[in-house]
Amino acid sequence: MKHILVIAPHADDETLGCGGALLRHRAEGCNVHWLLITGMTTKAGFNSEQILKRQEEIALAVTQYDFETVHQLNFPPAALETLPIGKVISGIANVVNLIKPDTVYVPYRNDAHSDHEVVFDAAMSATKSFRYPFIKRILAYETISETDFGMKPEDGGFRPNVYLDITPYLNKKLDILDVFESEVGEFPFPRSRKALEALAALRGVQSNCNAAEAFMLLKEIL
Repeated sequence: MKHILVIAPHADDETLGCGGALLRHRAEGCNVHWLLITGMTTKAGFNSEQILKRQEEIALAVTQYDFETVHQLNFPPAALETLPIGKVISGIANVVNLIKPDTVYVPYRNDAHSDHEVVFDAAMSATKSFRYPFIKRILAYETISETDFGMKPEDGGFRPNVYLDITPYLNKKLDILDVFESEVGEFPFPRSRKALEALAALRGVQSNCNAAEAFMLLKEIL
């Protein structure tokens, strides 16, 4: 049985970037695991009501995806660059060693949010083939509102080379996104149902299906 690990800087990144893929993997009998890097805490400036609401959202998302396991590191959001990178690497590596995934989904490094860059770099260190030989595939997902706003001059842009047909799973993906009430808005806000439907349709056009998610293949060992 395959084990799939999605690494998300923030709750909702997994849904935006590869929610359809996760639902499809689960439907195909894979064990799917969620590693959430940041979390709301009072130390990070959130009040108890916000923290409780987010935990309720996470719990509901877990049920909808039917995740095998969930791991929350609770590092401060929008402040990962202030932490020693070794702390982030070890947090990810501990989960990787516990799960021993075949496939790992990571955020795209050149996203506009600095947390995504830190998570990508740490994940690359925590998925080296000579230390974690069980990992056979690493894919970077696109996060609407972050990937499309990355404006680094040296960045060649998100150029997908792997597409996954998520036509049967798109509506459920969108329903799960609605769970994260504080993160979504009405179109033309990027984290909206209409925007995600449009992106899925575009990726579907590029891969000859009705709805798809697109990824950049970073590594595959056959």
